[in-house]
Parts: sequence; structure tokens; C-alpha cells
Amino acid sequence: MNDKLIDRLPETEIAGAVIPWFTPANRPTEERLQETAGLVEALGCKLAFLRADHVRNVNSSVLFSGGLLDRFAADLDEHHCTVAIVDGALTPVQQRNLETRLGVKVIDRTGLILEIFGLRARTKEGRLQVELARLLYERSRLVRTWTHLERQRGGGGFLSGPGESQLEADRRMLDDKIVRLRRDLEDVRRTRAVQRAGRKRGGKPIIALVGYTNSGKSTLFNRLSGAKVFAKDMPFATLDPTIRRIDLPTIGEAALIDTVGFITDLPTHLIDSFKATLEEALQADLLVHVRDRSSPADRDQARDVELVLERLEKETGITLPPMIEAWNKSDALAPERAEILEIAAQGKTDVPAVLVSALTGKGMGPLLDAIELALLRGARDVAVMLDARDGRARAWLHSHGDVNTETNLKDGRVALSVRLPVERVGQFKSEFPDIEIED
Repeated sequence: MNDKLIDRLPETEIAGAVIPWFTPANRPTEERLQETAGLVEALGCKLAFLRADHVRNVNSSVLFSGGLLDRFAADLDEHHCTVAIVDGALTPVQQRNLETRLGVKVIDRTGLILEIFGLRARTKEGRLQVELARLLYERSRLVRTWTHLERQRGGGGFLSGPGESQLEADRRMLDDKIVRLRRDLEDVRRTRAVQRAGRKRGGKPIIALVGYTNSGKSTLFNRLSGAKVFAKDMPFATLDPTIRRIDLPTIGEAALIDTVGFITDLPTHLIDSFKATLEEALQADLLVHVRDRSSPADRDQARDVELVLERLEKETGITLPPMIEAWNKSDALAPERAEILEIAAQGKTDVPAVLVSALTGKGMGPLLDAIELALLRGARDVAVMLDARDGRARAWLHSHGDVNTETNLKDGRVALSVRLPVERVGQFKSEFPDIEIED
């Protein structure tokens, strides 16, 4: 594939980027090249060159074979680059050796995304999550970070042995920091759980926007809620989750959540670190999957989002809520393509969909109608009669449903009217088989 020379405004760093590919199946598309260029732009670098290199013979120490590495080094030198980006996975040894050979800082895909997240985090919670992800990443790459790991530090006193290696000391230091950050994030998680419970007690449905990065989630969020969340045509413009109030046609007030975007090969460290945030989406009453239907990679991007959600569902044990799709960026489609998608969205699809443009406001009314319909279909009002000893069942109903009314009877029992998601009705019956539940 020919080099792509990108004309950008000068920034503090000049980057040269290569996407390595190994088989025809993983040869980068034009969309992948554009995505990488967008990531470099989001990092605030001037991109001097970007290309895809076919690595036929993988070198275990530097990844690239001799000719490709020489070409990479020559191009970096010609363009006076200060950063080399390899949009793929590098082992710690490969990263260290490449930095020695190329004479500049080397960043792989995980490091690139972590750097962007570090720039984007604004809230205390966001910074904690990024710092945890960074430490987990660095812990696995101590061989690259330090050049003095062979030294031993002797202990004090005549009984002391040779001491721990510098590597062990540095790993222990990182482990201590990781433990503290996990503890702080667990506090965040508990706080979020309390806030969610408060919203549920208020009877407000919770809707979460999810989707591939740069699909237009924040623009749609602003359009629906009237908020002014930062929205820009670049990857990971939104990092910290935001919650705002919206009004649905008949249900009334609801809570809308904007979440961080997903991306192909989303680093494991980020998924682990951002679980506290992503649980907001998993515990919503409805997911709105925002898709950029103007992108040629739309189907692949949608599948990447589904894979991340499936992984989160498996790891957290939280059942995914119902989902609808917002087919965004209709304003960027050719008229005939927009007409075809409009007809397709109105037909019978596996997941209910609405064609919209968050930029122009097209389709907002039908989207709100679809959100409300999905919420009503996904829940039912039930009546439950509890005895004084059924405190655990009462707590379960408050945690998993919206309690409409709660009446204390003269005989000591409590009558509740609860709106429960359909799947929760079955769970309640399984969990509390002796308690009757009626429609």
C-alpha cells in the first residue's frame, strides 16, 4: 500500500506511523488507515507519514524484517520524527529494541490509546481509571522501562541476604500503587451504585448511549438533552461519562448517559480499569447503539461494540439490557443510500433501528418514540404482597425494578406495585418461589 502523507498543523511532536499486517485477512483497509491518522491527531502530534507494511517474516526481537526496519528508520530520520507509532501489538522486548534501533520513542496501539485517554481524562474518576490502566500496562513492560534491572540491592544488618532485584522492587512498587487505585475505584463503584439506586427509586428510566468511537454519541447526547458535552470529529472525544435529563413523549423524565466509545482491539487494561464506568451502561434500562452508517467499516465497528458488551456481560455477570440502534450521520449519506436505509429501518430488523442525523436533528422524534416503545416493551407492572419477614425480597425489588407504590397494610404486610424488566420477573420468581407476583 502506498504511503499516505498527511498534512497537519505543526504540533509539539512529529510522528511516523506504520500498521503491520501479516496475512491478507488482516490487511488494513482505508478506514483503518484513517482511524490511525485520527488517533495520532487526537494525541496532538503532526503525522508525517502513515503506511501499512506487510511483515512476511516476523522478527521476534524487533517485529519488522531488516528491509522494512531500515525503511522505517530512514523515513523517521527524513521527516525529523520524534515518535514512532506501530499500530499493532508489540512485546516489551520488541518495543525496547525498536527504541534502541530507531532512536526515538516507540508507541504501540495500546500505548497510543492510553496516551489519548491520559489527555482526555478530566474528572477525578477518569484520571484514576486511566492511571490504573497505565500502571497495569507498565507493569507488564518493566523490561522496557528500566535498564538497570540486573543490579541487586543488599539489605541492612548482618542477617540480610543479597536483597531483592531492582525488577522485583519496581514491580512491588507498582503493585502497591495498583492496589491503592483499585481501592479508590471500588469506592467510586459503590458511589455509582448508590446513585443508580437513587435514580431507580425516583422511577426514572435510564438510557445509555454506546457505540464505536467517533460514531457521534456525544453529538446525539447534546441534541437529545440540550447539554454542551465536548463533541469533536476525533476518536475518544468523550472519556468521562455524563448523565443528563431528557423528556420522553408519554413516560416523561428519563436519565440519559453518554459513555466512552469502543474501538477495534480495545486494550484489555482499559476494559478492566473502566468497568466502574461501563457498568453504568450495563445497568441501564435500555442501550442505544449509535452507529455511523456513513462509514464503510460500519458493520465491523458494530461487531466490535457487541464483542466488548458481551465480554463485559460475562465478566460482570450483569445481563445486558434491551437495545435499539440509532443509525447516525444520515446527512453524510448519498440520497439514494439514505432512502434505502430509511426503508430498512422501518422494516423488521433484528434490533429496532431509526435513521437519524445528530448533526442536523433529523429523526429525533422517531428516535424518542422508539426509545419509549422499547422501554415499555421491556418492562411490565406487577403487584407483590410481602410479609414482614420478606425484607430481602423487598430490597431486591427496589434494586432491580422501579417501585411505583408501596403501601403498609394494617396486618403488617406491604403491598407493592413494581415495574420490572421482563427477564427480572422470572429471576424474582426463581429467587423467591414462595412469594406470589401478579400482573
